[in-house]
Amino acid sequence: MLDIEVIADPAAAEASLDPIRTRILHELSEPGSATQLAGRLGLPRQKVNYHLKALERYGLVELMEERRKGNVTERILRATAASYLISPAALAQVAPDPHRFADRFSAFWLLALGGRLVEELGQLITGAAQAKQKLATFAIDGELVFRSAADRAAFAAELGDAVARLVDKYDSGPTGTPGGAGRKHRLVVALHPTLKAPSTIPLPQEQNND
Repeated sequence: MLDIEVIADPAAAEASLDPIRTRILHELSEPGSATQLAGRLGLPRQKVNYHLKALERYGLVELMEERRKGNVTERILRATAASYLISPAALAQVAPDPHRFADRFSAFWLLALGGRLVEELGQLITGAAQAKQKLATFAIDGELVFRSAADRAAFAAELGDAVARLVDKYDSGPTGTPGGAGRKHRLVVALHPTLKAPSTIPLPQEQNND
């Protein structure tokens, strides 16, 4: 089972968005049968079977084993991943294209870069799994607080300069490293405000009329 599976097929994406099928995928993080799922979800077994067949058709669940019980064969299924992410490739005609514009201070360009990251990583993970090879990746995630917009701008400028120096130091150019073919890598550095926590409004206290 993958930690995350990226769905690129439009039909598979559509199939996964059905609320009942989403619940089934969640339940099948551990192997289970249609009968077991029907009991957990409070749905008729025939309805669960219908949705399971659709999910299996698009490769979102897989058969783990078959158990013979009298004249009945119980199929044990499991989701192919713990979590799923829909790739922009599923909306290829309207997917954001980072090449249309390049503005380091544009939230929309950052979103387009993020979409491309999901699409490319989905393909790379699939290829690495088929080749039974480990995929070499690296990421940094953290939070920091700026005292002012000027500090944020200064940080972005220094970060850009530092990254440019590292690229100049390690980039072997389009021909690859001397004496061998280098592997091209994608580098994306992002900075954006964190989401604000939802505000909690205290409920009015009941008056004591005693």
